[in-house]
Amino acid sequence: MPEQKQLVVEPLLPSGKRLGSRKEANLRSSFSASPIYNEMSDAERFEQFLKLVTTGDVFNGNGVNQHNRDFKGTDDIPVTDLSSVKVGGGGLPSTPYTPNVTSPGPGSINAADQPVFNGEMKDVNSINNFGSGLGGLLSPSETAAKIADSRQKLGQYISGKSFQGSDGKS
Repeated sequence: MPEQKQLVVEPLLPSGKRLGSRKEANLRSSFSASPIYNEMSDAERFEQFLKLVTTGDVFNGNGVNQHNRDFKGTDDIPVTDLSSVKVGGGGLPSTPYTPNVTSPGPGSINAADQPVFNGEMKDVNSINNFGSGLGGLLSPSETAAKIADSRQKLGQYISGKSFQGSDGKS
């Protein structure tokens, strides 16, 4: 979060400036029906933001059919357990961590025609991902509940961590 107040709907009114400053009385007179002057405040916008973006399910948004913002999953779409990801050919990933990079073959652009990737893969236990903490090889099924913990609130995040202990320390 920025340390300085950000403009949402309540402007910082300058004092002592002649050029380039706003004339609040003229703006209110010109746009008297604006919700900024009648029903909105920074606090109201913040509460509305929290309501709309931090809880519940999103349906049909930006190429994702359904997404649960509470990190809890649903009966239809549970939180991913990487140990249960099916791998192989026919459009399946090569590993739970990588897509299948094989070509479907001459004349085909259909992922269902992809063979199994038989190339050499790194041992996932030898991968040291960028950053600190528990790393990128943990399954979402192991971390989602901790991220969804009710102690995490917008504006109260733990600097540099997804959740308490995600840096590998207590």
